[in-house]
Amino acid sequence: MTMVDLGPQTRLVARLAASVTDAQLTAATPCPDYTVRNLLGHLLMLSAAFRDAARKDLGATTAAGPDAHVPDIGPGWREELPRALDELAGAWRDPAAWAGSTRAGGVDLPGAVAGAVALDELVIHGWDLARATGQDYAPDPAALEAAHGFLRAAADGSGRGDGPFGPVVPVPPDAPLLDRAVGLSGRDPGWRPGATARG
Repeated sequence: MTMVDLGPQTRLVARLAASVTDAQLTAATPCPDYTVRNLLGHLLMLSAAFRDAARKDLGATTAAGPDAHVPDIGPGWREELPRALDELAGAWRDPAAWAGSTRAGGVDLPGAVAGAVALDELVIHGWDLARATGQDYAPDPAALEAAHGFLRAAADGSGRGDGPFGPVVPVPPDAPLLDRAVGLSGRDPGWRPGATARG
């Protein structure tokens, strides 16, 4: 995978998060075990993990698996999250981040794959956050292309049609690219608050 600037997508996620009200923090999301506050906590954790993966600064942030515990936010999250997202984007602007090997989520993987995973996390969780809080969502086109390619390859390589996050939700082949990526992530592109969560 070629380098992609994470900045446009991290800035979008930061804007979405800035519009979340305190009353929305306990709202459901398309992630079945996460409320909005858990999703924001996950975004904080993954920003630190993939920032350090880009820097090849392997340690506690890159060792923990995503299911180690349900993430949460502290009182300073409104300042911490945009800063973490900015640091994440900055780390992946270094060509060295995309070369060699690194670790994220306790898994050793090529730098280019880690970059693709980071983009996928930002695109799909951006959709989760927007959908859960009733915001419009148009991801960065380059990030969306990269996320879709990563998810498509993962589903094709599973041999079962499963994506990296569970069973693929069928989406018409002529559906918008975002809907196809969301379906590959195991989510229903038609999910709305009050619906049953998947993926």
